[in-house]
Amino acid sequence: MAQKLRLWVPVIVWMGVIFGFSSLPINHTAEFNWLDFIVKKSAHITEYAILYWLVWRAWSNQGRLPLTRIFVTSLLVTLVYSLSDEWHQTFVPGREGTLRDVGFDTLGMLVALTWLRSKL
Repeated sequence: MAQKLRLWVPVIVWMGVIFGFSSLPINHTAEFNWLDFIVKKSAHITEYAILYWLVWRAWSNQGRLPLTRIFVTSLLVTLVYSLSDEWHQTFVPGREGTLRDVGFDTLGMLVALTWLRSKL
């Protein structure tokens, strides 16, 4: 049980961090700003690459699933969380949930997956 907690608590904590940032209201500026766009989308890619890695780490250290299934299961768990986070943002003032952001999240997941596969 202690091993499972050690593996899954970081996943839950990181999901909480993502949820916390997604809960912050935003005041939109009138004009489009490329720097703001790049910083925010880079954050999406980074936070979901980290989440994917944490989920993959938790599944892979339990030794119950074949490696390919661990990659796919981790991707699905992280994708479902991304979708739920975008839905959650539709309730936060100044925010919107978009499939475009799910795409950036998925890009982060695929970067982590590719990196992990290159290390094995």
